[in-house]
Amino acid sequence: MRRRTTRALIAVFAAMLALVASACGTEGPSAGDDKVIRIGAWYPLTGALASFGIPERAGVDAYFKSVNARGGINGRKIDWIVKDNANDPQQTVQIARRLVDQDGVVAIVATNGTSQSQATFPFVLEQSKVPVLNTLGGDASWYEPARDGLFGLQTLYEDQAAALGAWVARDGAKKVLVVHSDPAAFVNVAKGIRPAAHKTDPSVQVKRLSVKYQTTDYSPVISKVKAEKPDAVVLILAAAEAASYLKEARLQGATAPAYGYAPVAAQTTLTLAGKSAEGLKSLQLVKSPHDDDPAIKEFRTAMAKYERGQPADFITLWGWAAAKAFVEIAKTIDGPVTGESLTRAYENARHIDTGVGPVLNYGAGQHLGTRDVQKVVVRNGRWESQGDFFTPPARD
Repeated sequence: MRRRTTRALIAVFAAMLALVASACGTEGPSAGDDKVIRIGAWYPLTGALASFGIPERAGVDAYFKSVNARGGINGRKIDWIVKDNANDPQQTVQIARRLVDQDGVVAIVATNGTSQSQATFPFVLEQSKVPVLNTLGGDASWYEPARDGLFGLQTLYEDQAAALGAWVARDGAKKVLVVHSDPAAFVNVAKGIRPAAHKTDPSVQVKRLSVKYQTTDYSPVISKVKAEKPDAVVLILAAAEAASYLKEARLQGATAPAYGYAPVAAQTTLTLAGKSAEGLKSLQLVKSPHDDDPAIKEFRTAMAKYERGQPADFITLWGWAAAKAFVEIAKTIDGPVTGESLTRAYENARHIDTGVGPVLNYGAGQHLGTRDVQKVVVRNGRWESQGDFFTPPARD
């Protein structure tokens, strides 16, 4: 009698466990489930750079949510796991280990940060063979030569410098002053202006003016700019510092037209500079979020639906573009979506058009999808696209 009772209790307990397991399965498929594509990312969601991490994450999330609402990628839902790295490379390495070892992601997708992401490469790319796709960040060493499993879509700062040098020269400037912050990341971009300007017009003179990083008082800087009497000024500064430059330039009557690279073309610049930003020219990696074409309208509609309260700006559009490119390429996979199949899909990806960024082309030896940039200008207090994406001159 006791044995029968014990066996009955065991059977009931087993049935209960099965029900619990079944219920859990309806909430989130396991990493090995062929109905889900589990991918991961890290962002600075706290700390000084949260103002970049939070909106970029929102742009990615809005696109993935819209895809899941339409049935996912070839019937597979996207499970995008995001963790806060507070912009810290050491934290990012630990996050990468959790995403790969515990969460079982097949790829790191649409993440943020150059030094943070690079710190994970020995473990993620080399040891675990997990691809890193569409990171916002990077430099030429990431892609020249191509590295296994590493694919990007952000036009490098070196190419942005080449585009700016050619742009100011074609606009007729003969004396160009590059105002840049003093850390190496800014200096390296600033140094690329002169060679490109000379390629376009050998008579152009280019000088550089270094400014201490996070300077708030630009009064002495503008005095030096006026003394140089430039025909054009190129700003290689963070958005807040570019705004400080523009406000002080207006106060002191420094009228040389200003140009900037992608970090300058931000809503923060307009918010802080106000009317002083009118006429500012800059480069961007995507179209203006205020454009009227269908792809931009789709972006604004999805942001309003899935990320209420988060403005539809350049940073959210960066994230949206990275997510959309991933989905378009992943859709071409016939069979299981793995790190290996994603790598093959990227190497075979041609003419990937997100509608909001440049057309992307990859290959076995070409892991950066584009060198193109978009011109934007401030008119009536907002950024407007000028023309279409274009390819800057080749770098030396």
